[in-house]
Amino acid sequence: MSKPSKNDDPRTQVPRELPAMFRPPVNRAMRTLDRSFFCKTVPLTSARIFQNSEISRVRKELAKTKDLLVLPRLSSVQEIPDQDGTVRKALLLRETVKHDDKSTWSPKITELVEKGTVAVGPFELALDYDYWSYAEIMSAILPEQENAEVPQGFTQVGHVLHLNLREHWLPFKTLIAEVLKDKNPTVRTVINKTEDVGSHSQFRTFPFELLAGENDLNVVQHEQDCEFHFDYARVYWNSRLETEHRRLVEKFRPGQMVCDVMAGVGPFAVPAGKKRIFVWANDLNPHGYEVMTDAVQRNKVKDFVTPHNQDGRQFIRDSAKQLLEAEPVTVTIQPKGGRRDKKRKADDSQDLQPQAPPQPPAQVYKRPSVVDHYVMNLPATAIEFLDAFQGVYAGQESHFAPHTEQKLPMVHVYCFSGHSENEVDDHVDICERISERIGYTITPEDRVDGSGNAAIELAIFNVRLVSPKKQMFCASFRIPPEVAFRK
Repeated sequence: MSKPSKNDDPRTQVPRELPAMFRPPVNRAMRTLDRSFFCKTVPLTSARIFQNSEISRVRKELAKTKDLLVLPRLSSVQEIPDQDGTVRKALLLRETVKHDDKSTWSPKITELVEKGTVAVGPFELALDYDYWSYAEIMSAILPEQENAEVPQGFTQVGHVLHLNLREHWLPFKTLIAEVLKDKNPTVRTVINKTEDVGSHSQFRTFPFELLAGENDLNVVQHEQDCEFHFDYARVYWNSRLETEHRRLVEKFRPGQMVCDVMAGVGPFAVPAGKKRIFVWANDLNPHGYEVMTDAVQRNKVKDFVTPHNQDGRQFIRDSAKQLLEAEPVTVTIQPKGGRRDKKRKADDSQDLQPQAPPQPPAQVYKRPSVVDHYVMNLPATAIEFLDAFQGVYAGQESHFAPHTEQKLPMVHVYCFSGHSENEVDDHVDICERISERIGYTITPEDRVDGSGNAAIELAIFNVRLVSPKKQMFCASFRIPPEVAFRK
């Protein structure tokens, strides 16, 4: 999975309630998982088919008359041995059909029996721990008052499943973890966050406890066709943000220059590099920098992505200056397809072999000397770093419009705000905080189609709800000349 965030695996979703006879045995006193407890035999009726060639037709007919047993994760086709040892196919019938009570048979069942197509008889359906989903197992273990709210939310990073359990679930945390691990085959480790992200580290890591499985947080994570290897205990990663990573990267064009100020292990930078976008990617965490450097090599984007390891505010100022002073960089991408077919020698009796079509020209990318986009993905504090853009291009007006076609950089800053009933209130709050840091007033009306300063190109995107009173946003705006060129 890595999937996101909330797991979409049907084994973990809250199911439509099964009929009582198909639910797991209940033991609300269980505190140590006993898988053998969840074994159950359900008496049913089957329609044994004499000719295997008739299976498909009979199944369709019984499905049309709603005589088949319909259960999630269970095939209605089963095998039944005859007395002589011959194994025949049988179809399980709905639970209200009784093999010894013809009054419960539908006209279709009666017809098939009278024609000698099927024989109706008893069937013992064995269900066990492996059959039931996570939610069904937990509903048989948790106290009844908790059953309406079986904990479902978690994220998976590589083989690690990360829980953030509320306090009232903590007495059941080991049970929850073990069942989740059982029901998710790619999970080998289950941890629970014990304190907020960043509460003990400026690197956005978090304290956790091991609940189930191996004590191994060295993960392999895939996102946007890129592969990352890292120790989840030492860097920040949030699988729920994959859609947002993709959304922002799609705003960048090949050949543009992006500075990722708080890059982490590179979920923006590395996929952007694959799209032939130049990226200077910075992170303060030394381990994050090491992982990003590895990801750049591993994903073969070193021609486009350059890792950095410094303070974000200093990086903003340095990147603008250093790009202007750096030697030109050109990356040439040869077309795929290998060498052209060579001419074959022709003799007097042979025509020349047809020539291969001409190869498309190589693609040439020249790294810009100014930044097109700044990405600031540190929602708790990123807005505080915006003061670094004051005077970032002071004295460099000649590099930008109206002297050239180059616009000043777009800034994409992530932040938290309250989850207001009227989202405009959150947008006003965000604009006021941005304005305070850059020393220039920006309002929600400074949109392309707004009534304010359209040159700001403001866009505030609602990323996700973090908690009932906490929303994550991405505010994008173009740096005003009054800020960028300030002396």
